Amino acid sequence: MFTNNPAGCPRQLSARPRATSALALAASMVVACMLAAHASTVRADASANPAASSQVNPEQWPLGRSPLQRDPAIERRIAKLLAEMSVEEKVGQLIQADIGSITPADIARYPLGSVLAGGNSAPGGKQYATAQEWLALADAYHQASKSRGGVAIPLLFGIDAVHGHNNVIGATLFPHNIGLGAANDPDLIRRIARVTATELRVTGAEWTFAPTLTVPQDDRWGRTYEGFSEDPARVASYAAAVVEGLQGVPGSAEFLDEHHVLSSAKHFVGDGGTLNGRDQGDTRTSEAVLRDIHAAGYPPAVAAGVQSVMASFSGWNGVKLHGHRGLLTDVLRGRMQFDGFVVGDWNGHGQVPGCTNEHCSASIEAGVDMFMAPDSWRGLFDNTLRDVRSKRLSRARLDEAVLRILRVKARLGLLDADSPSARALGGRFELIGHADHRAISREAVRRSLVLLKNNNGLLPLDPKQRILIAGDGANDVAKQSGGWTLTWQGTGTQPSDFPNAESIWQGFRQQIEAAGGTTELAIDGRYSSRPDVAVVVFGEDPYAEFVGDIDTLAYRPEDPRDLQLLQRLRADGIPVVAVFLSGRPLWVNREINTANAFVAAWLPGGEGGGIADVLLRDASGAIQHDFSGTLSFSWPRDATQFALNAGAEGYNPQFAFGYGLTYAAPAELAALSEASGLTASSHRAGQWFARGSLSTGASLQVADAGGVRAVAGNAPVSSPRNAVSGRAIDHLAQEDARRFSWEGEGRVELNVAAPVDLERETNGDVLLVLSLRVDSAGAMAIGMRCGESCLGSVDASDTLEDISIGSWTRLAVPLKCLRTAGADVTRISAPLVVDGGAGLGLSIARVELGTDAEHRIGCGAAAN
Repeated sequence: MFTNNPAGCPRQLSARPRATSALALAASMVVACMLAAHASTVRADASANPAASSQVNPEQWPLGRSPLQRDPAIERRIAKLLAEMSVEEKVGQLIQADIGSITPADIARYPLGSVLAGGNSAPGGKQYATAQEWLALADAYHQASKSRGGVAIPLLFGIDAVHGHNNVIGATLFPHNIGLGAANDPDLIRRIARVTATELRVTGAEWTFAPTLTVPQDDRWGRTYEGFSEDPARVASYAAAVVEGLQGVPGSAEFLDEHHVLSSAKHFVGDGGTLNGRDQGDTRTSEAVLRDIHAAGYPPAVAAGVQSVMASFSGWNGVKLHGHRGLLTDVLRGRMQFDGFVVGDWNGHGQVPGCTNEHCSASIEAGVDMFMAPDSWRGLFDNTLRDVRSKRLSRARLDEAVLRILRVKARLGLLDADSPSARALGGRFELIGHADHRAISREAVRRSLVLLKNNNGLLPLDPKQRILIAGDGANDVAKQSGGWTLTWQGTGTQPSDFPNAESIWQGFRQQIEAAGGTTELAIDGRYSSRPDVAVVVFGEDPYAEFVGDIDTLAYRPEDPRDLQLLQRLRADGIPVVAVFLSGRPLWVNREINTANAFVAAWLPGGEGGGIADVLLRDASGAIQHDFSGTLSFSWPRDATQFALNAGAEGYNPQFAFGYGLTYAAPAELAALSEASGLTASSHRAGQWFARGSLSTGASLQVADAGGVRAVAGNAPVSSPRNAVSGRAIDHLAQEDARRFSWEGEGRVELNVAAPVDLERETNGDVLLVLSLRVDSAGAMAIGMRCGESCLGSVDASDTLEDISIGSWTRLAVPLKCLRTAGADVTRISAPLVVDGGAGLGLSIARVELGTDAEHRIGCGAAAN
């Protein structure tokens, strides 16, 4: 099945083994062997200057074959359908729209092939919706697609179920992939995928955009936690297990039955290797590195019968994957023999040169079979139809794409399926968050924990003691679950949104009280009764793509609250166990040194009790569960070790890949160096002002008709004609905010050293967010500058009147609105421009990109 393997690895596998799952397993073993043999040369190649070419040599890639034989009956049926379909119906199959922008009634006019529910989309435009409402919506779309005239082909309903059915209230929430990678157990992953498929089918979804087979190489990337490991062999070992758990085993009776769903391997290919860890950026490396590291999971996924592959937003050596024929067609289809269809990512086709979100036949010609066009579907349908009729898009390529989609729908049984509610699992709402499912999630939490430090054998704890539970992650299911949890970024939720979940505090309390001990929850660590020991739960707040990109691996370098909490408890003579929540390894040497024991808990999801299972003894004093997790990502020695990967030249981690202590094999950890490696404080990507300082190279100015003056540090400043003045004030710390007052028409402007490209952020629901206090109301507009004569600005005066005077809040403007108002988001030179009139008074503490705020300015008329 695979050729071009090094000496010592199998050179070929039978294309027709007795058990198809064995084929996928063997594929995983071959890939792992190949990667292990190539590790040193590939890593050395990754460190060297990569070849600039984006040309591929397909014969150098793994040769694969789909485990699925073409069913003659299916082939005859889909050929007949294709012959009967109108060109409009064919084009419709190529397009997927988001439920936030298309209704079932629209399907009567536009015969689209698929709908999806994006991270912030829910039935009825609600912020959240019940399982019943999700099923009702799935029924409505299915019935609308079946009731059309002509050739009525049911549409596919897809969703990002990436750590369980994470968009639905009450569903089982599993640890994110980074934690599952630490468990190093493909069978566990298979069981998790099977549960996810079950809960999806209950609500009518038929397709999940999983698994993510990325191999993150720069931990600054905000999607690092979506990867199982930095190690391609670990990722390859998981790929088939996830696919078979979701879809069933090819050749078996369960394959794509009504208990399983379509799987989508993503993002093909190189998304984890972009320059500087920038989401949707460019992966600049050789073809060998792209093949052996970044594509490692795809041969096993193909061997397991994966039915869809999602193209990556990113590029390879300057060519966007949505337009890369060599990789999508010659390698994936031709060499790997992938037999499903390729779906795009959220308007990713619009980033192909010469394309827009509403017009990109070049992406179809390159090898994308289905556009993901969430809000651009209507224009894309019309333009693609015109391209077919004008022969700009060939009929042969159109028919090929449609046949691939129809073949997958036929294999799924969708062409003859009843409404989702009438299928085997439709409406069985008792399965959402079922106890058996949660038990698997709790097991996964236990297996994913990695013990980094346990000096003097502090762990496991005696539950009969007086135990303090502290930290802002202790009683927060949203924080422990991370991004892609009910909302895209995992923010804006409340405890009642998680009826079938347990916080870490709740898990500890149940076991401690049952054993006869006492416990207290004190988020800030200020206890009412002195404890025998403290468990402090802290870490990263939820984030997802764009927003999660950072510039340094230092954990909250200018926000020492968590460190101070640990230090205060230690100063009181209280032993401290630190439980660290994060979506990536971070530089936390100071926190590790302060704590007596330190546990990397990653993003464990909804079963906080799994942590207590490992950290606490039982009532008799026996160990309940030992640590078994080991690092699937190397841990940095200092905050500048962004690309820290086992096997790379100069590899020098704090904790190496595979590290993990156990109770059975204890060890003492010496004090770690607290030299961060940073030369200056740094803000995360997309954060230009915070904690009283500007990001590197940024400057603040005040201006009026008389000219411009720079704000120098914290000193008071006025514009040349005194229309606007500014001074430093205290918000959360000394002089960490700026207060501006307008006596006439003037401007406050925050400039950056070099123009920034915010096109990728504008493509999502990303906002320009100001943390501010309105000191006095007045006329105001907020905008972004894109050069001397380029400005996009929206009137904020009405929104300002809704904000209470004197109260701190967050005010946001969607980047889409600023683009509509005239900003060229590809070259923003000033990410904040505030124009005001006499009487306006504002205090600003933060200027950054985000996805939630208490007040949002709509996309109304552009400001004058």
